[in-house]
Amino acid sequence: MDPNAPRKAPDPQDLERLQRVQRRVMSVLLVTTVLHLSVGLVIAADHVNEDRLDARIGLNVIATAFMVGGIAATLLINHKSWKSPWLLIGLLPGIVGIWWTVL
Repeated sequence: MDPNAPRKAPDPQDLERLQRVQRRVMSVLLVTTVLHLSVGLVIAADHVNEDRLDARIGLNVIATAFMVGGIAATLLINHKSWKSPWLLIGLLPGIVGIWWTVL
């Protein structure tokens, strides 16, 4: 480090590319984490006693809410509108969970 030779200012295009990569990495981490959480809740619903139908349905609803929220957060992180057809993917844990645990 030389005090007589200050660092040159970063290029705005380089900063934009860095921020885009950071947003994508954060999006992947968020979706992966929420997906694991949702699947874990569906598996937990499967392990609830069969006479507790309300608990099974409740855990599946919570799994769906987490997944929809995670997808909405991912859209917002990437500066997209949260009102998107991608939110329908968030319903999959609930649909599959109800089919697997209740039906």
